[in-house]
Amino acid sequence: MVLEFIKSPVHEIFAWARSNSVWPVTFGLACCAVEMMHASAPRYDMDRLGTFFRPSPRQSDAMIVAGTLTNKMAPALRRVYDQIPDPKWVISMGSCANGGGYYHFSYAVVRGCDQVVPVDVYIPGCPPTAEAVVYGLFMLQKKIKRNPFKPFDPESTPHYQLPEELRTREQL
Repeated sequence: MVLEFIKSPVHEIFAWARSNSVWPVTFGLACCAVEMMHASAPRYDMDRLGTFFRPSPRQSDAMIVAGTLTNKMAPALRRVYDQIPDPKWVISMGSCANGGGYYHFSYAVVRGCDQVVPVDVYIPGCPPTAEAVVYGLFMLQKKIKRNPFKPFDPESTPHYQLPEELRTREQL
């Protein structure tokens, strides 16, 4: 058993370590954040999966966007995402974060957080259940095991631009 472990390639060891120690930054925006908290409570206990919510983006390697993302909050989301060290992963949780949800046609809502940050895993539902959050975390772990050294491509993550009518003169 120990000999097999020593023979395994180093990247498999890194993949195992990275996938079993996902530390997301807490970024709850609306009612989905309650389900995110429920998933980390004792019944589902995401701590046993190596998931510890961190208050600082500099200590985390993932972000769970839970809730309705408005145009006013989008630059703050991008700033928090930029502060996470590479490699970083994003989970979009709930129909509002995935595509605007019930507020899709509102002038103040971003139609999916993938317009602001690149998303790795989408969790559907309004709000998604705690089981769906844990399953989304399993999917993220599987994705990390496939490619633990996620390359950083700045062209694939363009900076979010506010709509023209919401920009101030300083930003123009």
